[in-house]
Amino acid sequence: MPEREPPAWMWLKERVARLRQPAAPVPVADEPLAAVVKTAVVTDSAAALPAEWVSAFTADGRLAVVPMPVMVGNEIYGEGEDDITRTLSLALASGASVKTSRPSPGQFEQAYLAAQRRGFEAVVSIHISSELSGTADAARLAAARVTIPVEVVDSRTVGMAQGMGVQGAVVAAAAGQAAPEVRDYAQQQMDKTKVYFYVPSLEQLRRGGRIGAAASLMGTVLSIKPILAVDGGRIVPLEKVRSAVRAVARLEEIVAAEVRSRPDGRARLAVHHFGNPGEAETLVARLQEALPGCPAPQISALPAVLAAHAGLGVLAVIVGEGSTAQEP
Repeated sequence: MPEREPPAWMWLKERVARLRQPAAPVPVADEPLAAVVKTAVVTDSAAALPAEWVSAFTADGRLAVVPMPVMVGNEIYGEGEDDITRTLSLALASGASVKTSRPSPGQFEQAYLAAQRRGFEAVVSIHISSELSGTADAARLAAARVTIPVEVVDSRTVGMAQGMGVQGAVVAAAAGQAAPEVRDYAQQQMDKTKVYFYVPSLEQLRRGGRIGAAASLMGTVLSIKPILAVDGGRIVPLEKVRSAVRAVARLEEIVAAEVRSRPDGRARLAVHHFGNPGEAETLVARLQEALPGCPAPQISALPAVLAAHAGLGVLAVIVGEGSTAQEP
C-alpha cells in the first residue's frame, strides 16, 4: 500500500528544499560536498522513516540509514537491502525462528567516514532505545574510531517516534545549526512523542525478551489483549482489554485523548502495521473522523526489525508534535 505524505511531511521537505543550495551534480563519495549544511545525520532502520522521505535526503549524504539485520531461520537479511516482508510474514505465521541483531560498529564507522569524505564537519547519530537494542553502543564504538566528531543519541524510543527526532535533526542541520544544537533539537522532538500499540499475541515479544513470561502467559491463557506503550525506553503494559475489537477501540480513545492534550494544530500522527494494512487504514479513518484538525497520519508497514518482535497484526500509533515557523 503506498505511503501517504501528510502536510507535516510536505512542510518538512519544502523547508529543507528552501535551505539547500541550487541543484548541482551529486559528488562521488571521495569528493567534498559544497553545501551550507555542516552536520550529517545518521540513524538506523528502526526509525521507520518513509522510504520516499529518506531518498530525498540521502543523495548528498546529509542523511544515512544503517540497516538492522533480521535472521529468519539461518538466513540473515538487511533492512532496506533485501525484500524480506513476505519471508518474515511467513516465518511469523508458521512460528519459525526469527531473531534480530544490532548493526556492526563497522557499518556505523563506514557511515561516519562517508560523511567526513563528503565534507561534513560533524555527525549526529540517532538510534533505537538502548533498552531494546545494543545499536547505540555499536554507534559509540564506531564514533571512537573516527576523527570526525560524532554525537550519539539514544532516542529512548522506537519507530516514527525515533523517526520524528531524525527528521527534526535534518531540519536543524539544514538551518545551519552545529552538531550540539542539532542533537538537542532532535531530542526535544523525541521527548514530545508517545508510542501506543496493540498486538494480537504477546508471544513474539516474549521470545525476544521484550516482555516477561508471566505477561505472555496472562495474554495466552486469559485472552487478555493489552495496550502497550514505550516508557523510559522500555515496552510497558498500559491497559488490559478482554477482546481485540475493544483493544483497537481503546487504542483509538487513548490516541485521541493524547492529541487533544497537545497545542492546537501541533500534533502529528504516524500509524504502523504489519500484515494488516486494511486494519491500519480503518484505524486512520476513525482517527481522522475523531480528530478533524489533525493532519492525516503517515501510514507505513513496521520495519522488519520491529515486526520481528511485535508479530503479525500489530497496530502502533505514534503521537508527536510539528514545528512552528520560528523553530529551525
